[in-house]
Amino acid sequence: MPQKLAALPVVLALATGSFAIGTTEFATMSLLPFIQGELDIDASTASHLISAYALGVVFGAPIITVLAAKVARKPLLLVLMSLFALGNALSAVAPGYGSLMLCRFLAGIPHGAYFGVASLVAASVVDPARRTQAVGYVMLGLTIATVVGVPLATWLGHAAGWRSGYWVITAIALTAVALIAIYAPRDRAAPDASAARELGALARASVWLTLAIGAVGFGGMFAVYTYVTSTLEQVTGMPERWIPVVLCVFGLGMTFGNAVLPRFADRALMPTAGAILLWSAIALACFPLVAHDPWLITLDVFCIGIGGALGPVLQTRLMDVAGDAQNLAAALNHVAFNMANALGPWVAGLALAAGLGLRSTGAVGSLLALGGLAIWGVAISHARWAAKRA
Repeated sequence: MPQKLAALPVVLALATGSFAIGTTEFATMSLLPFIQGELDIDASTASHLISAYALGVVFGAPIITVLAAKVARKPLLLVLMSLFALGNALSAVAPGYGSLMLCRFLAGIPHGAYFGVASLVAASVVDPARRTQAVGYVMLGLTIATVVGVPLATWLGHAAGWRSGYWVITAIALTAVALIAIYAPRDRAAPDASAARELGALARASVWLTLAIGAVGFGGMFAVYTYVTSTLEQVTGMPERWIPVVLCVFGLGMTFGNAVLPRFADRALMPTAGAILLWSAIALACFPLVAHDPWLITLDVFCIGIGGALGPVLQTRLMDVAGDAQNLAAALNHVAFNMANALGPWVAGLALAAGLGLRSTGAVGSLLALGGLAIWGVAISHARWAAKRA
């Protein structure tokens, strides 16, 4: 119990940072209409701001982690969250579209590295048997952002302009900086830490297989989430005022999954990952069948959100298979999820372009989840083969 209480403020401080990151990642989508109006751009052009942030994540995570291999984790977290706050503050004062694109890219750079290092710090302050739970609690900040942070930023964007949303995110990020400075444990980088040692993670097949599970399997959730508003409007016929409620239910599903399922993962890590992928495949397959009914689709959206628990489970798996290259492997987990965020909507978009209709996003998502499950099977087989070889 004393260890649990000592770890609590550390995890809360780290979760505050993930809350800020989750708010900026999802709130930008809801702020796009306000940005379009002020900057006089169309919807397609405005959507590139989301892509710019994702590119920042993909670019920043491996580079920062490798270059900062000899930096202790606490000061690295402080620098990363400060850089994130700066990127959002600059977004709030960006004079035009081009400068805003650059600022969104800058804001995304610390994203993956922060989550990777924060997960390792959280796991280090609890008993090894509770690592996945600690990582899941850090991720709760991101999922709670979809329930609280995004509606707040959206409301402010409507009431006081989209720039106010980024100012709020900046304030949350600076709060995280203060909390991390106070509560995160002091540490030192390993004496033999180096960029070469971190890059050693890329030589491990088990690392690549774990990343592939996330990049493909998680794509199913994004295939549906990207088009869920359009589905609710055009297929379900749901009144516009109720759509934010359904999106909130999705966030509640993610929060439930991250709070509960890591407990099972600490007992049986890879079986839990496989079960989550199977759950996601079934929930996504049900989406086309229930899309006509407001109550059933809301329940199904909650079930799809539960699949978000795959994140902390794979994060812990990477800790187990990365050897000495913990930082890079942990950061790459969030690169994989951003790849999923690109893959899912793209494949679903192909189905829509082929005239299959909005219901087809559920079938596409289910196939992607099953693809992740197939890779999971390969990872299990590879682990057994490696154990026999050893």
